[in-house]
Amino acid sequence: MTDQRSGPVDESCVLPDGPWTHRFVGANGSRFHVVEAGAGPMVLFLHGFPEYWLAWQELLPAVADAGFRAVAMDLRGYGASDKPPRGYDGYTLAADVAGLIRALGERSATLVGSGAGGLIAWTAASFHPSLVRRLVVLGAPHPLRLRAAIFADPRGQFAASTPTLKFQLPRYEHVLTRDDAAEVEAILRRWGGPRWVNGPDFAAYARSCREAMQIPQAAFCAMEGYRWAFRSVLRLHGYRFVKLMQRPLVTPTLQLHGALDRSSLPRTAQGSGRYVTAPYEWRLLDGVGHFPHVEAPDVVLGEILRWAKS
Repeated sequence: MTDQRSGPVDESCVLPDGPWTHRFVGANGSRFHVVEAGAGPMVLFLHGFPEYWLAWQELLPAVADAGFRAVAMDLRGYGASDKPPRGYDGYTLAADVAGLIRALGERSATLVGSGAGGLIAWTAASFHPSLVRRLVVLGAPHPLRLRAAIFADPRGQFAASTPTLKFQLPRYEHVLTRDDAAEVEAILRRWGGPRWVNGPDFAAYARSCREAMQIPQAAFCAMEGYRWAFRSVLRLHGYRFVKLMQRPLVTPTLQLHGALDRSSLPRTAQGSGRYVTAPYEWRLLDGVGHFPHVEAPDVVLGEILRWAKS
């Protein structure tokens, strides 16, 4: 049974009160919604799909309490950030992050990205190395590892990527938002680890993600990054993107990956260290799926603080 709505969803649904401050910041020609807490060196959090900044609600106050300025943004096209029709290519999304770090008055930040936000974090660290002090990536192979595995591992990563390949279909955003965005919950269920999906916190989190995806234009914009990634394979700017991403990363990088991740397979992610010349660590998280930050927040918090302080 679907919920009966009294009216359309608006951006107020992603502005809950809490131990944080909501702000709107102009960067790279767009306006971004950011949520921040604490003071100190900045840790900037990038959510994945089909989430929004609330993905970090457990970690934000805890990182702030540990002596950091913790900031979570709604990526371009999500939540309460601007939803322009263009700008979902890897170059622009990385420039959004770089511009936001500068707009918030910082010289550099520790970047923490999950899923699609992790892919952006890899790219931002590669294209803007002076702005990314340290990198923590959850559930996201290096973009070139992911691209290679989709073609080289048809029964593995290609099959795992099939749901996002459907995003190439015109007007697929209507599938995503139909029936009170039931498909958003289906994706969270499919990609999440069973312990979390069957646990007490899943329903409320899925409800909030379903609501956020029904903000006008959010579903269309959320899929545009995936559409660019697929189409760019055949285009010159996609070829240039690959050439630029081949430069070795000089940012110390910590990669955390759920052993049960069915979106980005662990075997796809595991070779990502070859692109990093700086200190690099890999940790596989038992019993965890594609969303380590909400499935095992205590473990992830400890690893983020260890890496940010080291």
